[in-house]
Amino acid sequence: MANWKTCKECGAKLGSDDIAINQKLISRDAQEFFCIDCLAKYYKTTREVIQARIDYYRKSGHCTLFR
Repeated sequence: MANWKTCKECGAKLGSDDIAINQKLISRDAQEFFCIDCLAKYYKTTREVIQARIDYYRKSGHCTLFR
């Protein structure tokens, strides 16, 4: 069963950006998701880099996950 409410790593509550960036970077078919902080750890980067990527996709207007 899909878990759309909490981070699979730390249990933090997920928002729409958390779910969208997981679907964009990992898989659109994902059933479990990381919060932005845990996703940054997964990719060995920073929260700011992930947030910048979210902002980029939102501003581009081309990705339906961020509308």
